Amino acid sequence: MRTLNFRPLWAMPLLFSACTQAPETKDTAMSTLADNPLLKPSTLPFKAPHFDQIRDEHFRPAIEEGMKRHLAEIEAIANNPEAPTFENTIVAMEKSGQDLNRASSVFFNLTGSATNDTLQAVKADLAPKLAAHGDAISLNEKLFQRIKGLYDQRSSLGLDPVSARLMDRYYTRFVRAGALLDAASKEQMKKLNEEEANLVTRFEDNILKERSASAIVVDDVKQLDGMSPEAIDAAAAAAKAKGQEGKWLIDLRNTTSQPALAELKDRALRERILKASITRNGRGNEFDNKQIIARLAQLRAQKAKLLGFPTWAHYVMDDQMAKSPDQAMKLLSGMAPAAAANARKEAAKLQSLVDKQGGGFKVEAWDWDLYAEQVRKAEYDLDEAAVKPYLEFETVLQNGVFYAANQLFGLSFKERKDMPVYHPDVRVFDIIDADGTVIGLFYGDYYARDNKNGGAWMSSFVDQSTLLEQQPVITQNCNYVKPAAGQPCLLSWDDVTTLFHEFGHALHGMLSAQKYPKFSGTNTSTDFVEFPSQVNENWAMVPQVFNNFAKHYKTGEVMPAALADKLRKASKFNQGYATTEYLAAALLDLEWHSMSADAPLVTDVDAFEQAALKKYGLDLSMVPPRYKSCYFSHAWTGYAANYYAYIWSEVMDADAYAWFNENGGMTRTNGDKFRATVLSQGGSKPEAELYRDLTGRDPKVEPLLVKRGLK
Repeated sequence: MRTLNFRPLWAMPLLFSACTQAPETKDTAMSTLADNPLLKPSTLPFKAPHFDQIRDEHFRPAIEEGMKRHLAEIEAIANNPEAPTFENTIVAMEKSGQDLNRASSVFFNLTGSATNDTLQAVKADLAPKLAAHGDAISLNEKLFQRIKGLYDQRSSLGLDPVSARLMDRYYTRFVRAGALLDAASKEQMKKLNEEEANLVTRFEDNILKERSASAIVVDDVKQLDGMSPEAIDAAAAAAKAKGQEGKWLIDLRNTTSQPALAELKDRALRERILKASITRNGRGNEFDNKQIIARLAQLRAQKAKLLGFPTWAHYVMDDQMAKSPDQAMKLLSGMAPAAAANARKEAAKLQSLVDKQGGGFKVEAWDWDLYAEQVRKAEYDLDEAAVKPYLEFETVLQNGVFYAANQLFGLSFKERKDMPVYHPDVRVFDIIDADGTVIGLFYGDYYARDNKNGGAWMSSFVDQSTLLEQQPVITQNCNYVKPAAGQPCLLSWDDVTTLFHEFGHALHGMLSAQKYPKFSGTNTSTDFVEFPSQVNENWAMVPQVFNNFAKHYKTGEVMPAALADKLRKASKFNQGYATTEYLAAALLDLEWHSMSADAPLVTDVDAFEQAALKKYGLDLSMVPPRYKSCYFSHAWTGYAANYYAYIWSEVMDADAYAWFNENGGMTRTNGDKFRATVLSQGGSKPEAELYRDLTGRDPKVEPLLVKRGLK
């Protein structure tokens, strides 16, 4: 599974609170605010951020003033003496908060992509204020009564289907935030929301700092035997950048397993890397998250009880496609036995290989990737090192990712150098539609940095909305190791699929065609939002796309057909491991969020994890969860009780890909239908309806089981 750290505004606690101004004189404050580039519409194309003008000191006053202005707009709506109408209440709310959204979208993108101590401090300070701002709106009784009055007479309002859905979503969102609670319960909810906001911010800050603190420093280059020369050069450059010249630095990615484990022959170094990864944020130092996550699980259970749900998982899924944890659990636990059985078979092959080589040790988690690669070479005659020279990043991006979007949707991308960016590595492209119209901007930020979150994600600086006269400004982040000067950036096949995956999210934002910002782009249920991105992964292996980008970085030679065929045949290889590590993480997420409000605080996180994995037969020491609880950002930030969404969406992805193939495959006709029925629609229809609009049927699980080698 690919990581999605995407945090749209609606996924936060509504981003709303009253706050106080800094102690300035009125004239000075007004002058400062008037000069703040975040508090006025951008003059750049498509309202893109003025990174040439924005400075760290602009964010706090802009967001605080944005909240103040937003709250004034909300109060004007709530206290409007005219009778409530769809226009003066619901549409007015859709138009409100533009200053806050502008400042917040830039701020939260930068704290994910290019943060620093100043921004982190601002984030920590603003977190409870933003949570309180959300409560000030969602728990505003006058405002809710206007919404409820309209909702109660919705059938007589003559609304078109999309407007009727918007009416429903507003009412539902307010009820789910606590609008129907009594006064005492509302106050309790506000306190829980404030505490949660503070804890999540501390969790995220600890994740960022611990990844840097846990990086592995190697003193002797001989220990790096097995790594490519390019990777060794990159490790030397990374060490030099941190004042460790003459040494080599291996940074940790956000997942448990690390890329270097598939290459390094030094077993002691592999063990050191894996143990550093797996103990992150739980080793008793200043970045330890154990107490934070235990309290987060408890307070979310308490919030769920206030809102009338037995657990947080019940609360979350009531508003998702799954509708209940039972449905998600049925899918996940139903796959677990077959996945674990396949993983054990794969482990036996690895042990047999070690024994034949006279290794004299039992295979452990830090051995898996190295020996799995050797088994793959033996069974499929496929060597990852032989594949990488054909997967040079720029070629994959231009001739693979962009090319596929052109073949399916008629899109093209032209890089421009005249736009200000927040880091020299960031690139900006015009998004050009089939008729030659430039419909938005795309920002690509592809290399890892110490001040950047791990994983890969998409987000937006500006969401598409005809109501707000906005076109999309989309950003995509990855964490590829930046090569040393003059060296190519060579990708693994997993890196390639990550690039296609996140671009699938980007397409969802780029091709949005909605009036209301509430329904723009990726504003869908979480267990649907991964569907377009996972569909997009499939195009990487389609011959017409694959042969266009899989070219040797030195010679330009297309990957030999025999090697490409081996890569395709190996697609089901190691799926026992891959499925097991994913299911282990997804079930951990559900276990944490299936606690009742009366359950005692978890005091032993490790024991809780072990018991949960044992419950589902996934306590395999050689296959640790893709994320352990203390560094499991999905579970504690934007995807709480929602990590199941990847496999839920993958059911639709596998079935939809079968539909594509049933109807001629990767054609412009099929692409246009996908665009018309799914990508352009955002959240404007129920997600199950969107899927049926595309395929004419409900998804079947069989294609997924075949894809993952479970059937």
